[in-house]
Amino acid sequence: MGEIEGTYRSLQTPAGTRLGAQYNTGISTLEPGQSLSSAMGAGGKGHSRGLQIRVQGLDDAQEFYDLESKADGQTLHNEVFRRINLIESDYFGLEFQNLQMNWVWLEPTKLIVKQVRRPMNTLFRLSVKFFPPDPGQLQEEFTRYLFSLQIKRDLIEGRLNCTENTAALLASHLVQSEIGDFDDIADREFLKINKLLPHQERVQEKIMEIHRRHIGQTPAETDFQVLEIARKLEMYGVRFHPAADREGTKINLAVAHMGLQVFQGHTKINTFNWSKIRKLSFKRKRFLIKLHPEVHGPHQDTLEFLMGSRDQCKIFWKNCVEHHSFFRLLDQPQPKTKAVFFSRGSSFRYRYSATDSPQPSPFNTQGPLCLSPSFQMSTLSLPGQAPSPLQSPILNEVGTARLEEDEEGRRKRYPTDKAYFIAKEILTTERTYLKDLEVITVWFRSAVIKENAMPEGLMTLLFSNIDPIYEFHRGFLKEIDQRLALWEGRSNAHVKGDYQRIGDVMLHNMCALKEFTGYLQKHDEVLTELEKSTKRVKKLETVYKEFELQKVCYLPLNTFLLKPIQRLMHYKLILERLCKHYAPQHRDYDDCKEALKEVAEIAAQLQSSLIRLENFQKLTELQRDLIGIENLTAPEREFIREGCLYKLTKKGLQQRMFFLFSDMLLYTSKGVTATNQFKVHGQLPLHGMIVEESENEWSVPHCFTIYSAQRTIVVAASSKVEMNKWIEDLNMAIDMSKKCQEKSDLLLDPNEVSLEQESEDDMNSSRCSLDKQSHHRANTTMHVCWHRNTSVSMSDHSLAVENQLSGYLLRKFKNSNGWQKLWVVFTNFCLFFYKTHQDDFPLASLPLLGYTVSTPGESDSIHKEYVFKLQFKSHVYFFRAESEYTFERYGQLVSVYHFNDLVIYQINVQCCPKVWDR
Repeated sequence: MGEIEGTYRSLQTPAGTRLGAQYNTGISTLEPGQSLSSAMGAGGKGHSRGLQIRVQGLDDAQEFYDLESKADGQTLHNEVFRRINLIESDYFGLEFQNLQMNWVWLEPTKLIVKQVRRPMNTLFRLSVKFFPPDPGQLQEEFTRYLFSLQIKRDLIEGRLNCTENTAALLASHLVQSEIGDFDDIADREFLKINKLLPHQERVQEKIMEIHRRHIGQTPAETDFQVLEIARKLEMYGVRFHPAADREGTKINLAVAHMGLQVFQGHTKINTFNWSKIRKLSFKRKRFLIKLHPEVHGPHQDTLEFLMGSRDQCKIFWKNCVEHHSFFRLLDQPQPKTKAVFFSRGSSFRYRYSATDSPQPSPFNTQGPLCLSPSFQMSTLSLPGQAPSPLQSPILNEVGTARLEEDEEGRRKRYPTDKAYFIAKEILTTERTYLKDLEVITVWFRSAVIKENAMPEGLMTLLFSNIDPIYEFHRGFLKEIDQRLALWEGRSNAHVKGDYQRIGDVMLHNMCALKEFTGYLQKHDEVLTELEKSTKRVKKLETVYKEFELQKVCYLPLNTFLLKPIQRLMHYKLILERLCKHYAPQHRDYDDCKEALKEVAEIAAQLQSSLIRLENFQKLTELQRDLIGIENLTAPEREFIREGCLYKLTKKGLQQRMFFLFSDMLLYTSKGVTATNQFKVHGQLPLHGMIVEESENEWSVPHCFTIYSAQRTIVVAASSKVEMNKWIEDLNMAIDMSKKCQEKSDLLLDPNEVSLEQESEDDMNSSRCSLDKQSHHRANTTMHVCWHRNTSVSMSDHSLAVENQLSGYLLRKFKNSNGWQKLWVVFTNFCLFFYKTHQDDFPLASLPLLGYTVSTPGESDSIHKEYVFKLQFKSHVYFFRAESEYTFERYGQLVSVYHFNDLVIYQINVQCCPKVWDR
């Protein structure tokens, strides 16, 4: 049968040994000589932001948990169990929906960020994972209550299939548990508001009739009755996994306490008890059950089922392993300690105890390094040349307003409550968001209409989706502006009322925003069709590229199409801050809480779409910037990391730009061309790749070796932390690549680019044969990473778009005591500077990759509040915020995005202790 990708041997141990047991378990864009400038930088160690995880309980209430960014799944499990004081916790788990919208279990031993792309925007829910044959063995009344809530959830979701009479009986007990003894009016009102069954209206009178018989039952007694009825049902605890047998007949597989079950529709047609199973395994889509010979004879000992994908197959296999371990094993089988050079199996292990720590992987990937003798050890030193700065419009100090405002006067004129400044952030970021929408609805529309460049069908699809959203936010912005005017007391309207709140405005508009969910769901189609049309229609491609060169289009054009969905995430984060700030009894708290619930619901529906769109946008951006690679936007391909590394060539270490995807690693060099593009020099498949640190072998700092099927390359990072980031992501990507069913058909010929051939001469000789001529802005992360000698991951990109900021800052003049008031937009790792918020395009930009953030020291001679200092080598800028809240926000955002791994925190803790006390 060949090598099996995942196997599990069933050990014959006493059944039920665990039942009922209790266990507590960027680059400056200024002309030379101007005050905002740039140069190359290096990376070092930074501080990562923690995670705020949202968990829905079995009672549907949602709670937030603050965890470390490197927390594993068990940490979250422990926090959830501790908060609800759950003792018999082994029966429960946390599940979430993956990109395919399937519910999967959070694995305790793996980091949360390795399992969930954007955990802070993912809803986890507490669920019963292991259903015992007799729930009466549950010792805690609270555990039985949670089990009854799980039965309630299964009924609502249509999982617990049963007759109408049984469904009505279960529902009647649930009503008794919720509202007590029968009352005709109360029953009807409760059943009108609460849905307990998919077709509840049909059996409502029967539910009420049965409920009348339960008079006097306590909630604990009704919970017990619910479990007694449910455990006798064939679908009790069953979770279907669609499959097909060898004849192609569609079936459903399930795993339970007694073993594996096979269903056709909702009818059970076979059961394989654990005692009959010798081994469970899977290979790609095939799920295999190896039975003991005495069951079906020596020639019929293996059953094979075909599932939808390898991932679905592996998920079911894991569930089987966990159920066998839970119901049949006193302890888990220990992994073999024999070291192997390479394994095609799964490293998944089920942990018995909630407090166990992960076992070290039984793999040893060390091996010999074989390179050509033409490499000279004398050349192995990191080059120290400084790259050329990138240029852009001037941010001129002449003709701009100088503002040295009286601090005391400002405080007297405006509110000082933190809630006001949070509300003001909604206003300022909404202004920027509306301007971003105008890039598409006004400026780009004008460009394509003028040249008649866009097909009519695409025009209708694009603008019929985004125009209604734009109009809605125009009205929303007006409402917020009016409310802030009343809050500040600057409105001429003599209106009485309590206007020092924002929750009512947010609630009204978040509810109205639900109507646009359909439009937002079409953004996937819009982005895809726009990309296809630009390839197919030459005139549209030309207009598209020319428009991206306009000052008003300060980001890649397709980035603006993602803004409406990303904006939902911004609302959610801002409302979370408001709810966290307010006490529950505050007059604005309930509206803010309800508004948060509404926007979180919309955001959850669009979460998977946003992940796909952000990945697609990044791939299309790279496709335009890279020469020598086609079809970069191939289905299933995911972008992981981009950044600068030094590659060992026959001329020594040469600077290269690397791009890591879920199936391959590209390395490129920057061509000497007007297009500012990068040329691909090598393309390595991740299938079979191995990565090792090799500092000692080559005597080069931060050096590691990449072994692939095609060739071996040696690279060096700018710092230890940068090296670790690359190695960690490479290993993660290699693990991901094992899920791919077929090798990519985009691979270069193995002999096309070799270690011997690649050199700077090859690089320069290619500049006359460029097949794609287009100009690219210099402040994209690709070019900033090149000049700052650092890297950025997709998780960094995702984090950056979640937290954007707009507003006025005061910038200190160089060698002067004067301050300049500027409208600043912080997005895509970059500060964009405007004179006022009404300007159509920025005057200049300052990418922050590589910059450190701190407060001024004594030598800076700045004696103002809320001043933060940005520094990269000799480039220093001082900015002053209007309030402590704004100061905190800029400090949070600049510091959490890994702009520099050696971030220096020299902050005045008396000024801002919560954020800066590191």
